Amino acid sequence: MRPSVAFDAVSKRYGDGPAILERISLRIAPGEFVSFIGPSGCGKSTLLKLVAGLSPVTSGTLTVDDHAPALATPELAFVFQEPTLLPWLNVERNVEVPLRLRGESKERRRERARAALALVGLTERAQYYPRQLSGGQRMRVSIARALSLSPKLLLLDEPFGALDEMTRDRLNEELLAIRAEHGWTALFVTHAVAEAVFLSNRIVLLAANPGRIHREIPIDLPYPRTAETRLNPAFQSLVASVSQELRALPSPAADAAVRP
Repeated sequence: MRPSVAFDAVSKRYGDGPAILERISLRIAPGEFVSFIGPSGCGKSTLLKLVAGLSPVTSGTLTVDDHAPALATPELAFVFQEPTLLPWLNVERNVEVPLRLRGESKERRRERARAALALVGLTERAQYYPRQLSGGQRMRVSIARALSLSPKLLLLDEPFGALDEMTRDRLNEELLAIRAEHGWTALFVTHAVAEAVFLSNRIVLLAANPGRIHREIPIDLPYPRTAETRLNPAFQSLVASVSQELRALPSPAADAAVRP
């Protein structure tokens, strides 16, 4: 099967600075949900930027659906750490922004924005402004904006990190429910081990200085995953095991990165 994303000995440095990533080789299958965890500074967010074509690789080869990342951008969407909503636009118009940039008609923009808002349960908030929403609702708008593009590949850079645990858990469940319906591939960056275990088919554990793959950890828990999954002894055992591996990484920042 042709991979959705393929890293072949990819390294990254900025100018004459130290290596951020070193010889990353990895295959992501279509429909797979892969989470990247590791200590701060190990290059997790940089990996997503490379895939999105926001920054070029220094050496090695990276392909997205058999294309260079810059040519694959119509097939992917990026959800950043902050919702980055435009305060002068209401929710529906915020979701329409990338569609407007793509030149979609007004009717098509409205249709796709409303469908995306329905997916994240915000139809009744379509005419609200960002200031009228909770943090979790603003992040849902950001996800709806990405989903409005009907991506094959969704990149998520710690989107729920600033939310309280209850809200984050609920959004994790909703994210998996949407993925089950639409089948996109996901690359997810997080510092929270329990979140990575809950969402993923596979976790890629990165070591730092420079960023490199320490281990790939399969998560053999059945889908669909619900709130009851977190009570499963197998889930709890995986969280404990991944947390232990993360703490054992040869980096002084590793302990601070663990948030099971």
